[in-house]
Amino acid sequence: MKKNLRNILSIALSCTLLIGALASCGGNGEPSAEKNQNVSGKNKENPATAEGGGEDRAFEAFKTGVLVADVSGEEALAFRDYYENYIAEQYPIEFLYSEQLEDAASERSAIEKFAAQGCKAIISFSGSDRARQIESCEENKLYYAVASGMLDDKQYEEHKDSPYFVAQIGPSMETEYNAGREMGKYFLEQGAEKIALYGAFIPNPMHVYRAAGVLSGLGLSYGGSDDKDAVAGQIFQDQGIKLEKVSGDQAELAAYFQGYGDTTTDELNAAIQAEPDAFISVGMATTFFTQQLNTSAVPFSDIDSFTSGNRKAMEEGELTYLAGKYSSSVGPVIAAVINAVNGHPLRNEDGSALSVSQDYQVASDLESFDRYFKADRGSSPIYDKNLLDQMIGQDTDLETFTKLVHNPA
Repeated sequence: MKKNLRNILSIALSCTLLIGALASCGGNGEPSAEKNQNVSGKNKENPATAEGGGEDRAFEAFKTGVLVADVSGEEALAFRDYYENYIAEQYPIEFLYSEQLEDAASERSAIEKFAAQGCKAIISFSGSDRARQIESCEENKLYYAVASGMLDDKQYEEHKDSPYFVAQIGPSMETEYNAGREMGKYFLEQGAEKIALYGAFIPNPMHVYRAAGVLSGLGLSYGGSDDKDAVAGQIFQDQGIKLEKVSGDQAELAAYFQGYGDTTTDELNAAIQAEPDAFISVGMATTFFTQQLNTSAVPFSDIDSFTSGNRKAMEEGELTYLAGKYSSSVGPVIAAVINAVNGHPLRNEDGSALSVSQDYQVASDLESFDRYFKADRGSSPIYDKNLLDQMIGQDTDLETFTKLVHNPA
C-alpha cells in the first residue's frame, strides 16, 4: 500500500512540474512575455506585447552588434541615439557597439567579439569590406544587415542568397551617384568655378559613387570618361581621385583629398589655401571640418543627417547644402532583423535578401532644413513603433514593407 502511495505521489509531482514548465514557455515552447523583457532593463512591460502591437506580438529578446566606421559624427550619433533611446525602449533588443573600425580586419574582429558576447545579429554601418562581413557572420551563424547603405551590385549578387544575409536598406549606388551629381550641379549653378573635393573613405562604395556623381555634376570627366560606372571603376582602381585625370571646362578641381579627419589636417589646410569657391564633401565634413571651414569662410556641403549640429552649421556657419537622412531612417533594417531572429525572415520573391533603396532629402537653406529636422525628433521619430509594428510579424508582406520604407509618412 505504501509503495502504491509513493508511486501516486511521484506521478502527481511529475505532472505539477510539467505544467509549470509549459506555463513558463507560454504553453507552446516559446519564450513567455516575462522572459521577453527588454534586456536593457528600461521597460517595466515587454513592449512587444503592449497595446497597439497586435495579437501574438511576443518577440524573442536578443543582442545585436553594430559595426561603425564613425563613432563621433553627427549622423552616427543620431542613429545611435535612435537605437538606444527609442528602439530599445520599444522592443526587447540590446545594442552593442564596436569601436571605430578602419579596415576589414577590425570589422572581422568586431564580429567575432559580438558572437562571443551572445549576439544573434549584426547591423553594419561600416563599409571597408562588407562581403567579408557577410562571410564572417555566416561562420558565426549571425544574421547580417546593412543599414543606411548597400553593397555594390557585384557583391550583392554574390551573397544575396545567404540565409544569414537579411537585408540592405539604404541609398543604392544609383541614388548615391545622383546625390553627388545634384550636389555638384548646385554649386556649378551658384557660380562656383574652383572646387575642393573631400572624398571621405574611398574605397567605400557609397563614397566612390558619390564622388563620381560630383564630378559629373560639375561637368568634369575622369580619365577621359563621363560614364557613371566607368568613372566609379577608375576611382576604385586608383583608390581615390588623381587630379591629373580630371578634365572639363565648366569648373576646376583645385584640390582633392580623402581619409580620416585626424590624418588630414595638412590636406585640409592645402585645400583651403587653394581658395576654392566651394568645398564639396561626399561625407564626414560636418564631423571633421566644420570649425575650420567656418573660420575660413568657405561654403561647404555634405551628405549626412538632419541633426542639431548640422542645423547650427547651416544657421550660423558655412554649411550651404546638405543631402541628408532622417535619424530614424535606420528603423526598417531593425524591423527586418527582428523578423529574422524570430523565425520569419522577410525575403524577396526569389528568396534573396531584401534590398530596398532609400532616397535623400536635400536642404539648401534653414527653412528646408527645418522641414526635415523637426519632423523626426526624439520620442516622436518618423519610423516610430506604430509604423514599425506594421513591418514586423508573420503577416507582414514584402509589398507593405517596401511601401513603408519608401513612404513612411
